[in-house]
Amino acid sequence: MTMTRYSLDQFVADMSALVREKPAPDVLYDRGSSLLERLIQDPSAVPEQYRVPYGKGNRPNHGSYALHRSPGLFVSSVVWGPGDYAAPHNHQTWGMIGVMSNEIHETRFRRLDDRSRDDFAQLEKVGPSVVKPGQISLLIPVEDDIHEMRNPSDQLTVEIHVYGNDLVGLPRYSYDLNTGAVKRWASGKFDNC
Repeated sequence: MTMTRYSLDQFVADMSALVREKPAPDVLYDRGSSLLERLIQDPSAVPEQYRVPYGKGNRPNHGSYALHRSPGLFVSSVVWGPGDYAAPHNHQTWGMIGVMSNEIHETRFRRLDDRSRDDFAQLEKVGPSVVKPGQISLLIPVEDDIHEMRNPSDQLTVEIHVYGNDLVGLPRYSYDLNTGAVKRWASGKFDNC
């Protein structure tokens, strides 16, 4: 008996159908997480060129690849090289991150201030976690979407990121834990486009 693989194309079709239903957030996260768990069980479901570092630029051991773009759904592959780090930031959209290989260390933060200032935020560390292969991390806008990410190991970490909006050009925020400064920024292009 042959085992049928769950492909990237099937995942995109299933997620697209789910997004078109405009489900309540808890349903979106529950069903979407199940789909993402199926996809990340088989790393070969994502072409190999999207599971290796880009090899160029200021972060040659890192890779960020757009895999799918459509209204309401953006899917990318992110490769974290040894020692890669992303400072505290938010997403401004719902998101799910599934780890395909190795692990990622994630620290979540909660805002304590009243959000009355655009240039300042008081953050409280909610807690670090280690997200292992096959596990999903959820990003819930406003409520729970500020985090920092780190690959402290000497191996590559490969993740699949799924968002409700294309991150390129999406206004987001980064946070300075020492000063409380908040800076507006937007993701640039991905390594493959």
